[in-house]
Amino acid sequence: MTTAQNARMLARYNAWANETIFDAVSHLPAGEATKERPTLFRNMVHTLNHNYVIDLMWQAHIEGRDHGFTARNTEDHPPLDELWDVQQKIDEWYISWSDSLSESTLEEQVSFTLVGGNQGVMTQGEILFHVVNHTSFHRGFVADMFFQVPAVPPLTDLPIFLRTASRDSF
Repeated sequence: MTTAQNARMLARYNAWANETIFDAVSHLPAGEATKERPTLFRNMVHTLNHNYVIDLMWQAHIEGRDHGFTARNTEDHPPLDELWDVQQKIDEWYISWSDSLSESTLEEQVSFTLVGGNQGVMTQGEILFHVVNHTSFHRGFVADMFFQVPAVPPLTDLPIFLRTASRDSF
C-alpha cells in the first residue's frame, strides 16, 4: 500500500469510527450523553464537540486560512444530532481531501499557528495522521465514559474497520 493509499484509508477509518461512536452514543439512555462526568470535557457530547473543533482547525491550517477559534473547544456544544450532521460534513471533507493527495503532496509542508500562539510546520501527511490520532484518542475518552453509564462502548479499532471496509476505495 502506498502512502497516498494509507492516507485515503486513514480518512475513511476516521469517518467510520466517528459514525460508530456517534451511533452508540445516540442509543444510550436519555441524558447519559450529556451527563456531567469527571472527565476533561464534562460529558460525551462535549468531548465529541472537541474533536469536531479540532478537525475544523486543521482543515483551516491545510487551506491556509484562519479558523477563528480562540480555544480548543467551544463553551457549550450543540445537540448530538446536530453535531453528528456537521461531523459527517467535515469527515467527508477529509475523505475528499485525502483522495486528492499524491505521494508528493503528502510531503508538502503546511505552516500554521496553534491556538496558544505557537508556530508550527507539518507535512500534509503528518497533519492527517495527527487528526486521526487525536480523534482516536478522544473517542477513547468517550468509550471510558460508557463504563460510567454503565454500558459497553463500541469497538472502533482499525482491524475491525479493515475487516469490513472495501479496500478498493483506498
